[in-house]
Amino acid sequence: MSKSPKSVSLAEKLSQFSDLWSQKKVADLNDYEVKLAKLKGEFVWHTHEDTDELFLVISGRLTIQLRDGDVVLEPGELFVVPRGVEHCPVADEETAILLLEPAGTMNTGDAGGPMTKAAESLH
Repeated sequence: MSKSPKSVSLAEKLSQFSDLWSQKKVADLNDYEVKLAKLKGEFVWHTHEDTDELFLVISGRLTIQLRDGDVVLEPGELFVVPRGVEHCPVADEETAILLLEPAGTMNTGDAGGPMTKAAESLH
């Protein structure tokens, strides 16, 4: 028996968690995961050698620090960090984002460390 098609409410999914820097998978797209996260403070400098990473700000404001300058994202804006580019997300206020990246991509890329967490499924 197949499931009927159903949309994903980002607001509803965001209301289901409050932990920061913890990615929550809300959909699959081919070999990609669509993930939500809430951020506040500074993450770690890291690189994803094998994949680009898309950040879309839903609420708040996100600065993506790059070695050659910062990109500041307001709600409704997105930025793609190219593969191999070292970056460090920073949110001065609580910020909700949507991420799109290949399934299994670790949040800290090559850096590892205590902030490394696998995405948890919310769907």
